[in-house]
Amino acid sequence: MTEVISVRFRGGCKTYYFDPRGVQVATGEHVIVETAQGLEYAQCAEGNHEVPDEQVVEPFRPMVRIATDHDRRVLERNRAREKEAFDVCQKKILQHKLEMKLVRVECSFDGNKILFFFTADGRVDFRELVKDLASAFRARIELRQIGVRDEAKMLGGLGICGRPFCCAQFLDDFMPVSIKMAKTQSLSLNPTKISGTCGRLMCCLKYEQEAYEDALKRLPKNDSFVQTPDGPGNVSDVNVLKETVKVRLDEKPEAPRCYHNCEVCVLRNGKGSREGIEIPKERPARYAEERQEEFPVPAIIADFAADREEPEEGRRRSRRRRGGKGSERPAERPAERPAEKSEEKRREGNRRRRTRSGKPGASAIKPFTSQPDAKPVSRQESQRLIEDEGPSNKRPRHRGGRRRGGQGGGTPKTEA
Repeated sequence: MTEVISVRFRGGCKTYYFDPRGVQVATGEHVIVETAQGLEYAQCAEGNHEVPDEQVVEPFRPMVRIATDHDRRVLERNRAREKEAFDVCQKKILQHKLEMKLVRVECSFDGNKILFFFTADGRVDFRELVKDLASAFRARIELRQIGVRDEAKMLGGLGICGRPFCCAQFLDDFMPVSIKMAKTQSLSLNPTKISGTCGRLMCCLKYEQEAYEDALKRLPKNDSFVQTPDGPGNVSDVNVLKETVKVRLDEKPEAPRCYHNCEVCVLRNGKGSREGIEIPKERPARYAEERQEEFPVPAIIADFAADREEPEEGRRRSRRRRGGKGSERPAERPAERPAEKSEEKRREGNRRRRTRSGKPGASAIKPFTSQPDAKPVSRQESQRLIEDEGPSNKRPRHRGGRRRGGQGGGTPKTEA
């Protein structure tokens, strides 16, 4: 076993092993390591751990040191230099009229080399461009042509699934993807639906390919002759994810039935004739799904009767005001039902409504009383008077500031 640390360089998902030389490095710390291109600034993806000797690839290079504040300042200067080099290279490309697209610029940690990544449809003669860049930056210039997949990995972005690109997030290397995978998974062969942002087939087609291939080995093909619990028939459709098939029974071919894979017995796989095929008398057993034990949910009982009395009564009163169900006044009123408004309260409400409508002199109207010096009738006294008078057969007059089909009490008529 060899003690190593795993580091990840800028813009890459692949990790590399380096020798920590006995220094304890925590995950997430930045370190300076020695590579074939010189010193590089990297991030520790996994701290000190041991791996088998056969997993270590020679030459096994060491870690130089843990990054210091001076190293971070050097990194910031290099990032600023990369932005400047990107703008200068764009102008030089336009001057030389080269058919190439600049993607990214990387500057080495020691600043001795600048690497330019670009994409192009074919080969590009950039010898004059290299000379101009070398004279401008006084450093070693290297131009590297990459593919569209590498471009998407460097730039990053969001896929049609709404998540970041797999290649920019966790994929170490690109996997070969073919159109056969889309056919196996019964996907639409529309290029816009199975292609990624880079224009190539989506890498995620590879993820479930092995599961689909394993399921197709156990499932019958279309038009296969099978025996089911309800009799023989031909397979019309196969659902690979659910591992179910639709079968057109000989007795009822117009109504296909769905069966689980374990409920069918394949007599002939694929298209063909039924001649010479003996139909077994014994039919497969039906598939019973295993149901998980349901735990009883404790019932929460609470007494909300006291809180519900007032809303219920409010709804009943609103029905009577609208003239709907329950608008007729019962012969006997329960003791707990609130009393109706007294005649005095009703007239007071009418007076206020006339005042709001803007009738001249309405604000000067005094409340009506049977006697000049009579005092206003209280709520308890009005309830007693109503009970003494007995039930009324007249429909209660509409109360409130709103009527059906209009706003408020309307505009009062003025006498000529």
